Amino acid sequence: MSKKGILLMNLGSPDSTAVPDVRKYLREFLMDGRVLDAPYPIRWFIVNCLILPKRPKESAHAYSTIWTKEGSPLIVTSKAVRRLLQEQVDVPVELCMRYQAPTPETALASLQKQGVTDVHLIPLFPHYAMSSFETAIVRVQDAVNRSFPELRLTSEEAYYNQPDYIEAMVANAAEYLKQDYDHLLFSYHGIPERHLKKSDPTGSHCLMAQDCCSGDHPAHKFCYRAQCFKTTELFVQKAGIPTGKWSISFQSRLGRDPWLKPYTDFELERFAKAGVKKMLVMCPAFVSDCLETIEEIGVRGKETFESAGGESLTLIPCMNEHPRWIEALAGMVRRFTSATAVG
Repeated sequence: MSKKGILLMNLGSPDSTAVPDVRKYLREFLMDGRVLDAPYPIRWFIVNCLILPKRPKESAHAYSTIWTKEGSPLIVTSKAVRRLLQEQVDVPVELCMRYQAPTPETALASLQKQGVTDVHLIPLFPHYAMSSFETAIVRVQDAVNRSFPELRLTSEEAYYNQPDYIEAMVANAAEYLKQDYDHLLFSYHGIPERHLKKSDPTGSHCLMAQDCCSGDHPAHKFCYRAQCFKTTELFVQKAGIPTGKWSISFQSRLGRDPWLKPYTDFELERFAKAGVKKMLVMCPAFVSDCLETIEEIGVRGKETFESAGGESLTLIPCMNEHPRWIEALAGMVRRFTSATAVG
């Protein structure tokens, strides 16, 4: 008899704000060949000789500004989401992180102990990118292959356009959208442009064809940029945001290679200098608030905007534990269990 189980996976956080723990986390994260996709010797040199000597101390300070008494906001929220989802579904639900703890091995062992034979992975990344969604799937599959070969693993597809996800985002943002604001900026996590081209199964569409993200194309199944555009389009339609009152940008770039544009920090300064006074910012690529939302946008982004002449920048929180988001996840679980039951 088969038994179904769910594995949620988020990005992860350092174990603490201590510099050694932050260094350990950054090393694991940046040495992932789907994040920093240079050949191993080059990646090792960049990470260990150019980034780790200074970045951990800077990042540790940033983490210390958002850390709670319970720990990392991302970890705390993810655990709460797992618990709330478990209350709504009748199959076991476990949580793991792509980097650091809890590991996929720990979560898979727990599912197996509960008698689970069929595991469905739900990456907590709505959009497909090799540095998030893809590496999550690969990491769990590797763990299954190495240590749990008797388990059957499937994965949720990128859900950037699923009605439940869009409706949950709109519900989460509803109170903020009632405020008086001049502009709504959708700030997505950035990725290098080369990642789009590497993920393009046709090898000839992404960033090559004119208006490559428009319409429908097979490459869009793996195109982060096209999916971000689609999420935004569906959100503004559902929420009724007027044309001209919203735009898209990309944050968190690293290194000198070109990343997806426009860059969020540049856009915040540009809008402020153009006379925008009240700015709303939301980060649809994140389902849980974390360093990139709370500190990068809510603190540094706010300082950038206001120092350039803006009056106020308000960060719309991620969906976190919003009931509609839990319902959306429960819908994914039920579709998995009903489909496999029929199959």
